[in-house]
Amino acid sequence: MATPPESPVEEHAYELEPNRPPKPIPVALEELCRQTKFSKQEIRVMYRGFKTECPEGVVHEESFKDIYAKFFPHGNSALYAHYVFKAFDVNCSGAISFRELLVTLSTLLRGSVYERLRWAFRLYDVDGDGAITRQELSEVVVAVHELLGRRAPPGSPASRIDDAKAAEQVDRVFRKLDLNQDGVITIEEFLESCLKDDVITRSLQMFDTGL
Repeated sequence: MATPPESPVEEHAYELEPNRPPKPIPVALEELCRQTKFSKQEIRVMYRGFKTECPEGVVHEESFKDIYAKFFPHGNSALYAHYVFKAFDVNCSGAISFRELLVTLSTLLRGSVYERLRWAFRLYDVDGDGAITRQELSEVVVAVHELLGRRAPPGSPASRIDDAKAAEQVDRVFRKLDLNQDGVITIEEFLESCLKDDVITRSLQMFDTGL
């Protein structure tokens, strides 16, 4: 039986082979409970599904895009899925392990507003340098519009209108988030602005497109 990295494999094996002699619960499961807000049973259930869908023990970007495409069949989800994949891939290994998936889902589903905003900042900080530029914000906003099917075919008259609306949205949000107007948004500016302005949070659509 292949052993996926960073996964409570032995716990999973007990369920598939109930006749095996009982063994102590692996440390990995205990660690995942400490690192997330999920119970042992919830982790077991999620791991069972993860192992079924990802027998290699990791999720590669193409598979991740396929999952998003199923959730958003009326739009082009590939670009947005790419940015979300990068945000999930904490170790920048090119693949998402069960641990990385679980920790991120715990943040998005059960984390505080502060924790969710920190993750959202990571999503918009495309190059991971600790600051969001106007170009990065624009790229993700366009990706969201494509995901939701709000973007007309490139080159059409309607697409120029869509581009103008997206640019206007980016300018409006960027001005509010860039508190010192130095051309970049730091994590401190991002948190301060979003925590005191619900309009910005809704405009960014940070969680409306989550899995």
